[in-house]
Amino acid sequence: MPVNNHIAARAEEIATWRQDFHRYPELMYDLPRTSSVVAEKLRSFGCDEVVTGLGGTGVVAVVRGRGEGRTIGLRADMDALPIVECTGAAYASQAPGKMHACGHDGHTAMLLGAAQHLAETRAFSGTAVLIFQPAEEGGAGAKAMIDDGLFTRFPVDEVYGMHNLPGLDVGRFAMRVGGIMASADHIEIEIEGRGGHAARPDQGVDVVLVGAAIVTALQQVVSRNVDPLEAAVVSIAMFHAGEADNVLPPVAKLGGTARTLDPGVRLKVRERIRAIAEGVAAAYGATAKVVFGEGYPVTRNHAAQTAFAAEVAAEVAGATEVDPAAPPLMAAEDFAYMLEEKPGAYIFIGNGPSAGLHHPQYDFADSAIPFGASYWVRLVERALPLAA
Repeated sequence: MPVNNHIAARAEEIATWRQDFHRYPELMYDLPRTSSVVAEKLRSFGCDEVVTGLGGTGVVAVVRGRGEGRTIGLRADMDALPIVECTGAAYASQAPGKMHACGHDGHTAMLLGAAQHLAETRAFSGTAVLIFQPAEEGGAGAKAMIDDGLFTRFPVDEVYGMHNLPGLDVGRFAMRVGGIMASADHIEIEIEGRGGHAARPDQGVDVVLVGAAIVTALQQVVSRNVDPLEAAVVSIAMFHAGEADNVLPPVAKLGGTARTLDPGVRLKVRERIRAIAEGVAAAYGATAKVVFGEGYPVTRNHAAQTAFAAEVAAEVAGATEVDPAAPPLMAAEDFAYMLEEKPGAYIFIGNGPSAGLHHPQYDFADSAIPFGASYWVRLVERALPLAA
């Protein structure tokens, strides 16, 4: 089964929904317009249930098939980013300082397109739960929906997610078993020394020097403490110290991120960052306090569901257009929380040669809509087949 003909015929209409979401982006949990439009469309499609306000501004719709069967969940994220748009598109953001720079407008539109088709045809036995999630961009909206009873009120057997990927041709899909996106921990290091006059550094303990030594020393965590066949990133991206060029400050603060694809590596990286920062500071006569802000966990795909997702994608796009062993990304994704609760798979859909995600010139490729919406429809029909 290639791209669904009915979906293809509606692709332009679905694209207008996408462009409308793009024109009016909203951030994190503050999604009054977006969630309202999504809920209104779902009701107009004839979904059996439409629930709003889950996890703040999340929306969940239920579509029941023609017979009894299992239940699967399909998830799309809805929030935008605090970025000034530079695309020049006719439907560019009308909200200053906000834009859909990660394609969540496209994700939402594709799942809406699938919802419309599933509600009309109901060519499956069982139940499809359509999850429209807020606050993926750093707000852990997936966890908020789970904590608010998502899987208690809608007890799915499996859950699936999809994200666009710039650089992957439109019409192609990519996935992998196991870690497909990284965990993300926030690093905060506060260094205390002894301030003084910059002309007499021997009378103080220079926290700028200590901070620089810590930044340099932390580069050995990945190269010397992590198995070369494992993946990890340690990046210090903030260094704050001092207010005058002739005063040695008493305190410096470093901030950054640590990312891994394995929970064991995640713990090892944390241990080494703490030991190195404290040890280097002590060597200079200073102290270092290390605090980790736990971010999203590793997004880990389950084997059986990933293999199934690859089969479905191949039906839609063709076997040659599916990479079932794609390399992982070191970015993070809160769909990880859903995969910790339920078996499932998270896959990528091609967005073509667009600007990268979170770039002010990024735009979702509307040409990907027929592939993504068809994938969702076929996933439900294959996972929940009609009785013979």
